[in-house]
Amino acid sequence: MIATLYVIRMLPFLLIRSEIKNRFFKSFLYYVPYVTLAVMTFPAIIFATDHLASGILALIVGLIVAWFSENLFITASCCCIAVLLSSLII
Repeated sequence: MIATLYVIRMLPFLLIRSEIKNRFFKSFLYYVPYVTLAVMTFPAIIFATDHLASGILALIVGLIVAWFSENLFITASCCCIAVLLSSLII
């Protein structure tokens, strides 16, 4: 396991010695962490509840509240309240 992690982390340093000048490759590397986080987070949000509808509602509420408030605690609280209310209705 150590050898595998070492190879994955050190291989770019060994192969790429100069600055990357390709605009496409630089933009690709810039967005990789955001895309990886989104790919792991969105399915977890939708399928975390017993009902698919409450997960989708929490995602929609979370996006709207995060857009306007930009506060993680408020966004998470509103998502939890949306799941609770939708679970009570369903």
